[in-house]
Amino acid sequence: MSFSTLLATDAAAIQARLDRALQGLDDQPVIHAMRYALQGGKRLRGFLVLEGARMLGVDPARAIAAAAAVEAQHAYSLVHDDLPCMDDDDLRRGLPTVHVKWDEATAVLAGDALQTLAFELMCDPALGSAEVRVALVAGLARASGAEGMVLGQALDIAAETAAAPLTLAEITRLQAGKTGALIGFSAEAGAIIAGADPAPLRAYAQALGLAFQIADDILDVTGDAAKTGKRVGKDAEAGKATFVSLLGLDAARAQALDLTEQAEAALAPYGAAAANLIAAARFVISRDN
Repeated sequence: MSFSTLLATDAAAIQARLDRALQGLDDQPVIHAMRYALQGGKRLRGFLVLEGARMLGVDPARAIAAAAAVEAQHAYSLVHDDLPCMDDDDLRRGLPTVHVKWDEATAVLAGDALQTLAFELMCDPALGSAEVRVALVAGLARASGAEGMVLGQALDIAAETAAAPLTLAEITRLQAGKTGALIGFSAEAGAIIAGADPAPLRAYAQALGLAFQIADDILDVTGDAAKTGKRVGKDAEAGKATFVSLLGLDAARAQALDLTEQAEAALAPYGAAAANLIAAARFVISRDN
């Protein structure tokens, strides 16, 4: 099976699990907004959960709840990041953002509900023992909160009013939280479910997460909004320091390629079994959305 076909197959399975989780809920705007926010996307984070598990001998059907959980958590972060008080975006995945389609209060509540749904999904008994599920819940919490996504977003907001543009080290730290933390946990989750050493996947994910963000910065300069599904050029308009503004376009591309090679090298202990995760790393820097 080709990488693109596998990614699409896993995305469909994740969507089905999310749909099942929302089945039977009240006919309320916040529920409709949750379903709306869960539409589309590459499902890369969920794929990393499933492929890490698959590579380590775990049936993807056993890991599907964890894959759905990280996608629910990612969707929550996008809904909140798009709010006027944060990044103030009006387009996401080619559609109006949640607060534009409904209102800010509905968007806040939908994001809150998606976050709690993520932790509910991580408690699915199919994922394994109580110890495994506690480890998954704790890992998702660390990746999402004051050590991860929330910290990254807070640093990003603070940078907008800082006296001087961020340095390369500061941007790297910011993005390690805002983007990299959830990607990192997603890659490690399969190992947690399998009861395996997560260290190689952790090293893989650290390089992958940074490469992903550099690719995003490149797309903000070179991308087409019709393909990316979101507004491009906004970082330059806002005067934000990015990997591209600090390194230049060619050097940023070279850095992303180097990080991809680092990610691949981290997978050496798994040999040929890591082929799909290597393909994922290459996809990250070649994508157009």
